[in-house]
Amino acid sequence: MLAIKIINVSVRDVRFPTSLEQHGSDAMHTDPDYSVAYVVLETDKAELKGYGLTFTVGRGTEIVVCAVKALSTLVVGKTLEEITSDFRGFYRLLSSDGQMRWIGPEKGVIHLATAAILNAVWDLWARVEKKPLWKLLVDMDPEKLISCIDFRYLTDALTEQEALDILVKGKKDQKSREEEMLKEGYPAYTTSCAWLGYTDQQLTQLCNEALAQGWTKFKVKVGADLQDDIRRCSLIRKLIGPNNTLMIDANQRWDVNEAITWVTKLAEFQPLWIEEPTCPDDILGHASISKALAPLGIGVASGEQCHNRVMFKQFLKASALQFVQIDSCRVGSVNENLATILMAAKFNVPVCPHAGGVGLCELVQHLILFDYISVSTSLSNRMCEFVDHLHEHFKSPTVIRNAKYIPPKDPGFSCEMLEESVKKHQYPKGEVWRAIEKQQK
Repeated sequence: MLAIKIINVSVRDVRFPTSLEQHGSDAMHTDPDYSVAYVVLETDKAELKGYGLTFTVGRGTEIVVCAVKALSTLVVGKTLEEITSDFRGFYRLLSSDGQMRWIGPEKGVIHLATAAILNAVWDLWARVEKKPLWKLLVDMDPEKLISCIDFRYLTDALTEQEALDILVKGKKDQKSREEEMLKEGYPAYTTSCAWLGYTDQQLTQLCNEALAQGWTKFKVKVGADLQDDIRRCSLIRKLIGPNNTLMIDANQRWDVNEAITWVTKLAEFQPLWIEEPTCPDDILGHASISKALAPLGIGVASGEQCHNRVMFKQFLKASALQFVQIDSCRVGSVNENLATILMAAKFNVPVCPHAGGVGLCELVQHLILFDYISVSTSLSNRMCEFVDHLHEHFKSPTVIRNAKYIPPKDPGFSCEMLEESVKKHQYPKGEVWRAIEKQQK
């Protein structure tokens, strides 16, 4: 089956009008329309396809679609066997094309497009093997896993041998951890209660509903107005009580010194971390913030807009993060996330993935399950974000039970969307967007 050939790459711009109700609103992204560039790999076996996506927040998705089309010429005609027998080489083919890398390299729109295509390839591989992606990774020989990773620029922080040693060590008691996950699930936290655009009444209602459902870990958006943040954090801390976990997220709003001052004034609410306190590219700035907040017991988390594995390497070497937030669609798919997961394990920094958006929960659950079962082997200070939006548009939607991710069982990477939803929300001619355009006239 690995001999199947990719004969076409289709890509569509799919957008959901989440800005109408302020879902996803934060200090920097005040009106996001959650969106995806949605990729389908068609093969010479008509019934077998690979599905992938990358996440955006509305305007600009059409640019990612163009980038996917540009990269698709490197994919069509390849067999799955050709790709998976030298996955490192295929990753480099997409990420280091002699001309297209100039508009990266390995960052920005071209890397989002790379992620969408590679996500579809991994989905196809898992479907062929008749396994969910997390199980494909868990069952894979360590040497084969290593061969999927591009270690270029990483060896001063993590060598191939060190990565192999981590994976071999992770094989011990792997079966018991897998059974634990299947039975109990992976710990999650919720961001759904406290978007910046929500009223106090909404916050109160949503927090109370979440508590009743068993949630114990809550994230609050901050950064627009200090007094407003103090009021909202006070409200949520009172609602959730002193023993539940609170995190805060500024979505890159502050300068470095401003971040330190602002978070110090929120320290009374005992946040576990401040997420994205400043420019996501400012590694030294994050290091300064980490050092300043350490005496307060507040860590720094970031990664959802971290361009690539090299940036994660620098964050880790600089002790700039206490929580690594991988994203399934920002970097170069599973290949690059494997590198980051292994580096985080070497530096003993917990991985707490970014999720939400469209499909991010569906995808990243596979990566964090693999991390626990085969790499970190620990749940200490570890959790995966969950946002309760738009799951109904997926063929294999995320399952949450008792505030935990229940491992998916369907083959693939959980990327496949319902065709009816795709057509309805395709931009700009889908039914939903035609209706909005008509209302605005």
